[in-house]
Amino acid sequence: MVPLLLPLHADPGNQPPPLTADRLLTAWTFEPWAVFALVLMVGLYLWGVLRLRRRGVDWPLGRTLAWCVGGAGTIAVALLSVLGTYDTVLFSVHMVQHILLSMVGPIMMAMGAPITLLLRNLGGLGRRRVMRVLHSWPVRVLTFAPLGAALMIANPYLLYMTDLYEVSLANPWVHAWVHVHFVVTGCIYYWPLIGVDPMPNRLPHFLRIFLIFITMPFHAFLGVIIMGSPQLIAEDWYLAFNRAWPPSPLDDQNIAGGIMWGAGDVISLIILSVFFVQWFQNSQREAARIDRQLDREERLAARAATAGYHADEPPADEERA
Repeated sequence: MVPLLLPLHADPGNQPPPLTADRLLTAWTFEPWAVFALVLMVGLYLWGVLRLRRRGVDWPLGRTLAWCVGGAGTIAVALLSVLGTYDTVLFSVHMVQHILLSMVGPIMMAMGAPITLLLRNLGGLGRRRVMRVLHSWPVRVLTFAPLGAALMIANPYLLYMTDLYEVSLANPWVHAWVHVHFVVTGCIYYWPLIGVDPMPNRLPHFLRIFLIFITMPFHAFLGVIIMGSPQLIAEDWYLAFNRAWPPSPLDDQNIAGGIMWGAGDVISLIILSVFFVQWFQNSQREAARIDRQLDREERLAARAATAGYHADEPPADEERA
């Protein structure tokens, strides 16, 4: 067992009852820090939307739903539902939680465009200050898309291929930090790729697609490693529960690996589809902009030619002479 310096997060002797169908809806847990963060997250966003509406400024309903339902709702399900109750008991449950916190939640948060909402609520001075922060070197580093891709690739390997995962199961502070880390890493990765907020390092669509193609195989490969490993990850922790109800620890680990493999690929393919749609829409808008510019230039050229023609005509009295 990994030596611990802080109290245990869960006592294997006090395991939850078997995970049955009815407990999927009833086995909710309460994490004060998570509830506080979610209330603050939703409250500040809705306050910003309300301020815009009082000024007669519309804000897309889809963005509000993406942030409050898609983002905050996904995080709430991951931390407070049955997933939060059994995340230290079943590796497969933890893996679903991992996917929700590091992929689904950050994607929906990025689509909510909170920075754009903030900018629209500020005056000229406030907007300039926010834009200076966005273009500062720390933000430029954090929004550098290859860095986000590297973090997205390396973090799962560091977590599951070292003793850190077992420490996170036993230590409440490390456990909470891992959850926050999932969300932050997901935001660093997805925000520059699909977010609609202003970014200092906006990549063209083909490079965003390239980064997704680079990231996909690493998650799939780790999922295969987890599925095929004869050695249990966090073996001492899971065996200490001595569960009499299925799945067995090894079967549970196989399920967890399959979830990482399959869910990561599915979400990446969905994101790629979104990229292609955005790329096509941007191309259409750019083509329409160029057409308008060419039409305007043609009209100006026609006016100039007409004006030049009339300027070259001799005056009427000269013609009579």
